[in-house]
Amino acid sequence: MKNNKYIYIVLCSLGFIACEPEFDQPLEDNPITQERGTADFSTYVALGNSLTAGFADGALYSSGQEVGFVNLIATKMKAAGGGDFTIPFMNDNVGGFAGFENAFGTRLVIQTDENGNQGPARLNNNVATNDIAARAEGSNFNNLGVPGITSFQFNFEGLGNPAGLTTNPVSANPYFTRFASSPTTSILADALAKQPTFFTLWLGNNDVLGYATSGGTGVDQTGNPNPATYGGNDITDPGVFNALLNGFSTALTANGASGLLVNIPNVTDIPFFTTVPNNALVLDAEQAAGLTGYFQGYVGIVTQGVIAQLTGGTRAPVAAETQAAQQIASQYAFTFNPGPNRFLIDVPVTQNNPQGIRQMTNEELLLLTINQGALRSEGYGSVAVTPEVLEIGAILQAAQIGAGAPPTQEQALAYLNAVNAIDDQDALDTEELTAISTAVTSYNQTLETIADSNPNIALYDANADLATLSSGGITSRRVTITSTLVTGGGFSLDGVHLSPRGNAVIANRMIEAINSNFNSTLQPVEPSLFTFIPVP
Repeated sequence: MKNNKYIYIVLCSLGFIACEPEFDQPLEDNPITQERGTADFSTYVALGNSLTAGFADGALYSSGQEVGFVNLIATKMKAAGGGDFTIPFMNDNVGGFAGFENAFGTRLVIQTDENGNQGPARLNNNVATNDIAARAEGSNFNNLGVPGITSFQFNFEGLGNPAGLTTNPVSANPYFTRFASSPTTSILADALAKQPTFFTLWLGNNDVLGYATSGGTGVDQTGNPNPATYGGNDITDPGVFNALLNGFSTALTANGASGLLVNIPNVTDIPFFTTVPNNALVLDAEQAAGLTGYFQGYVGIVTQGVIAQLTGGTRAPVAAETQAAQQIASQYAFTFNPGPNRFLIDVPVTQNNPQGIRQMTNEELLLLTINQGALRSEGYGSVAVTPEVLEIGAILQAAQIGAGAPPTQEQALAYLNAVNAIDDQDALDTEELTAISTAVTSYNQTLETIADSNPNIALYDANADLATLSSGGITSRRVTITSTLVTGGGFSLDGVHLSPRGNAVIANRMIEAINSNFNSTLQPVEPSLFTFIPVP
């Protein structure tokens, strides 16, 4: 995880820290006898990435691991004949690794700054205490969730080799090196060595999440069957995912084990992508008129520039050339109104869009990590207005009515460069959203086919539930959570991972899927007993 700047648009006051139970007396766990049905919970192994590991608030820390959904499920399984469920706990509740805070920061908590403003900040000023080379206490763990892994890393031999942490590029995962059984093992091999009788497997989120959280700066590798050529922010080829997940499922059920597959939510349903609205450019009447006027001058400069390109700057343009130039430049005649307006974003420069900018569309998204201070006060997403720009604008207006000479080439360039459109890494545009959606749909079809063809494997539809979270909320035992950051209760402060209460609700949804498919009677977790706001 990155050390991110968080300046929330929608943070409310700290009155929400105490909003734990939604009713006076929380329900107690149901004492009904729990039966295993056709499943065998004696050796439960949890497999997956950061969600399975218990990652939350931008870090992996011990109390977050304790309330991870797999540990909550394991507690219920134990009442139905399940065995112990061991976790490779981090050493503290700070999170991160000492000396590697830029890559593995400490956890986020709500804090108050020197000006009295409340918001998320890294605990202990980014001073982590965990030694990246130290192993977790214990061995043969049941929770084998490893933050950051993709499907093609799940069976990578050497992912847990500490020596790989110092190679360039890094070939090991520090969360797996903490508990891998040997430097040459893989996550799958360690899982099979446990001889699980039941497993959960939630894998594939990171095969598309890195692409999404980087603003689509990676590559969609669909059609490329060689993961060795992939970058860290790329989308995994659906064919590769299909082959891998079929192989993993076959291996995990070979000795008669049962399991629960979890499909991949559409990442754009999580608050990391939905918290900052793309129409948060709020203007008064004077500001709206000023920006509209700015782009009228912008159109004039671009028109002359296109004409110069068409004529080589050596002859007068013919009427068709002038018309073509005006048509190309007219796309920059953005109009702004008092109230909310959509931001401008950078797009690839093409012959038809020589300036490489346009206004965002309704469905396009801004990332939570965008510098919201720059959006509000520095013209990020619109125009960085300076006295020089205003002066050049006056020259343009005078020239249009024949009251002065046009701006010089240098002035015209400075005027155009005042546009401060949102960079690619801070937004997801239409093409990037389509690539993400296509991959997720294909991944989920693979998982559904596997579950349909194997009576020992059930499927939990996390994709549908995350969509429900973003559209209205999920109610479990009279507690309702939504995907609204902070106040919705479902997500931790990083906008990607679940809060303790979110874990409790999702655990209940998974328990329902297990009970339905294996005729078990595992009882639900009580979500009201779990908070969702971390405090220092």
